[in-house]
Formats: sequence, structure tokens, C-alpha cells
Amino acid sequence: MPANRIGHTVYSAAQLKTLQEVITLSVFVGFSVWYLGEPIRWNHLAGFALIATGAWLVFLD
Repeated sequence: MPANRIGHTVYSAAQLKTLQEVITLSVFVGFSVWYLGEPIRWNHLAGFALIATGAWLVFLD
């Protein structure tokens, strides 16, 4: 994929995959709240906080 080749010049493969997963999860949360009418509960927020912390750790240099 050309985008991966361009992105790989700036980010590592692990960083690109982490970024992809965070974006996908964010879009899905918006979809599930808006379209499916699912409420976000405290345990979802706690899980998202842990994922965000993991993503932050991946992007440390």
C-alpha cells in the first residue's frame, strides 16, 4: 500500500498499526452511540483509557 510506505518513513510498523486501531475504535464508538443507541458506560471509558495509555507508550521514543 502506498500510504503504508509513506507512513513507514515517519512511523514504525507498530506505531502505524496502533494508530489504525485507535482510529477504528474511535469511529466505532461514535457509530455505536449515534446509530445503534448504545450508551457508553464507566467500564468502556476505563477500557478506552487503558488503550489510550498503551497507544501513548507505543509512541514514546
